[in-house]
Amino acid sequence: MSVHSKVSKGETKVTQLIKKAAVLGSGVMGSGIAAHLANIGIPTLLLDIVPRELTEDEKAKGLSLEDKQVRNRISTASIQKLLKQKPAPLTSKKNLGLIEAGNLEDDLSKLSEVDWIIEVVVENLNVKKQVFEKVDHYRKAGSIISSNTSGISVEEMAEGRTEDFQKHFLGTHFFNPPRYLKLLEVIPTKNTSPEVVAFMKEFGEDVLGKGVVLAKDTPNFIGNRIGTYGLLVTLKEMLKGGYSVGEVDSVTGPLIGRPKSATFRTLDVVGLDTFVHVANNVYEQVEGQEKEIFEVPGFMKEMLQRGWLGSKSGQGFFWKQGKEILELDPNTLEYGPRKKLKTASVELSKQEKGTANKLKALVYADDRAGELLWNIFSPVFVYSAQLLGTIADDIVAIDRAMKWGFGWEKGPFESWDAIGLDKSVQKMKESGLEVPAWVTEMLEKGFTSFYKESENGLQYYDNGEYKAIEVNPKVIDLKALKKKNGVIKKDSGASLIDMGDGVALLEFHSPNNAIGLDIIQMINFAVDEVEKNYKGLVIGNQGKNFCVGANLAMILMEAQDDNVYELDMVVRHFQQAALKIKYSTKPVVAAPFGMTLGGGAEVCLPAAHIQASSETYMGLVEVGVGLIPGGGGNKELYMKHLENLPNGVEFDLQKVVNKVFESIATAKVSTSGDEARQNNFLDLADGVSVNGDHLLYDAKQAALALYEKGYKPPVRKKVPVVGETGYAALLLGAQAMLYSGYISEHDLKIAQKLAFVLSGGKVPYGTEVDEQYLLDLEREAFLSLVADPKSQQRMQHMLLKGKPLRN
Repeated sequence: MSVHSKVSKGETKVTQLIKKAAVLGSGVMGSGIAAHLANIGIPTLLLDIVPRELTEDEKAKGLSLEDKQVRNRISTASIQKLLKQKPAPLTSKKNLGLIEAGNLEDDLSKLSEVDWIIEVVVENLNVKKQVFEKVDHYRKAGSIISSNTSGISVEEMAEGRTEDFQKHFLGTHFFNPPRYLKLLEVIPTKNTSPEVVAFMKEFGEDVLGKGVVLAKDTPNFIGNRIGTYGLLVTLKEMLKGGYSVGEVDSVTGPLIGRPKSATFRTLDVVGLDTFVHVANNVYEQVEGQEKEIFEVPGFMKEMLQRGWLGSKSGQGFFWKQGKEILELDPNTLEYGPRKKLKTASVELSKQEKGTANKLKALVYADDRAGELLWNIFSPVFVYSAQLLGTIADDIVAIDRAMKWGFGWEKGPFESWDAIGLDKSVQKMKESGLEVPAWVTEMLEKGFTSFYKESENGLQYYDNGEYKAIEVNPKVIDLKALKKKNGVIKKDSGASLIDMGDGVALLEFHSPNNAIGLDIIQMINFAVDEVEKNYKGLVIGNQGKNFCVGANLAMILMEAQDDNVYELDMVVRHFQQAALKIKYSTKPVVAAPFGMTLGGGAEVCLPAAHIQASSETYMGLVEVGVGLIPGGGGNKELYMKHLENLPNGVEFDLQKVVNKVFESIATAKVSTSGDEARQNNFLDLADGVSVNGDHLLYDAKQAALALYEKGYKPPVRKKVPVVGETGYAALLLGAQAMLYSGYISEHDLKIAQKLAFVLSGGKVPYGTEVDEQYLLDLEREAFLSLVADPKSQQRMQHMLLKGKPLRN
């Protein structure tokens, strides 16, 4: 069923299911949106203009301007570029098949087949209106049309269009790159049907996996309006205070809860031309003091003339020369060594825990860092408050836009709360900043923060009262859940939490969620507890990454102390915990996301179901530190490969083991949940959640579904192995790589150990062995490598440098 509308008594009833889409404009943004739609399984038509001239290659082939190959050249080239772009727009190269190339002259009739049409052509109102006139002629009634404009009036674009067009038209502003950036600003017009707005919000969150905010039709909407203002304020403070580009970046990144790219590295990535265009868009539409702020400094205009656009041109605010990164001096436009701002407050703030405490330590400090950060933060707070009601209806939308679109840990109002509203307003008034009347009145009425905790969760201030924050029911906040339901049991590495509805959740919270004995013990307790009192168990968390592997520092320390007995015990316990997950009488669902490496993958592989985030980077990477998997990963990945083969079809066991060997020996890591499935870390029945915020909800539903179907654990069975002949075949390839100079002697030793484990040791080809036999081989190989000085050097190098050592 596609999108249908029935108008009755002035209302629009909408029944929507977007089965097919079209993207008009195949530039970086248009093709990126098409890729994102393909990633979630929506066939997409990508159209662009018809070329007016032949290329030399086309002339050589004897093609004419009338050939389809030529007429679709621009969109075809854009689709092919998706395979080479970094970061990858596609979660799997296979998704490319869902994007169809076309052009804006021959293929407009195909718009009648689609349910959603997204315009991403040049940022020019007249051009957009001409495109929409054609779209209005060819689209089917009830289909949704939207513009990805970053600042042109959505209202003006729809002028002159039919009533049905206007009811189904709105702005949908994706942030670049669409696959990775969470924010989607939805901008309705006065004629957009409320049902269409509600649908796009739900579709955006549940299907596109976005964080959706409703924005008003104002210049640059929410994110780019405040983000650009903040960047320009920072630029002007830098010039006024005599700070260097590097000094500003050293204190406007992770130190204050912002991305590593901070201010000027962000500008280099975005592109100076893009930034200036966005800034000018506001400059041309505002007056007074606001206009002054949005005027781009002269030195940036000179950079633009010289073509110093940032990453795309090779130099911008920073310029990489060999291994050294130089910074631009805005006064001389010459490059010099990169500097860092070092003050007492910067050093003190590093000792503080949490962004809120760091901000307090910094913004009130009486030194160069404190002065810079106060002069950056305070105008942005005031500007955000001034724009409330103009760009968005509530403070939550503004905060979410900055967090989801710009990677801020805290939005402007959350940051304002963090430094103390009363104290900061007093300082603002003393320094001559004009604080909006509603903030002053709020304080006078006794409301001392924009947000407050209540029994029912977090509330926000709105016009004289605190209101509940609207949250998608699929979003589970573990902090709030623990407050509400309490913790069943906790140790230093993990907690067992009641998720409700008869499902428990095992949350890792060790440093980097690395697996140690504490987490292993909690796995055992969790499975026992769930088998007695619950319907199922979810293993998941809301850290930076699901799990980066085993506790490498602990392994190295024990190895250097020759404490083989202790290590043997830990590895045995880990292997048995993995078996406990696998053979639990209640379903265990793993919910990986982000880095799910080594031991993290070994926790997931034996689960009854894996519900992975779309952004899951999963792999058995132990060879990078001179080891092989020790927690059952070799055996479990091999069995997954065998189980995913079609029933009744003959297969070559050697080819299966070769594939597993290659995956582990090369430390192959998936670049997405889709690719994890292609690498056989996920089964066909396992799930992938596009919205990371819905991951725990989806995992919980999967556990309940398995329970309701009468879940039974897998029957323990023997595993066929390739034995001695297969081992010899695996070694041939590794030895050839050694002789060719691709690997070292120690790499070969690791490969030999891995080959021995995967082949099943000294047994004939085709022998069926018990799982425990394979686990014993794995443990022995792991412990022998741990004791090797060269492997210990690799572990130490990884811990100190964060990258593998080739020795």
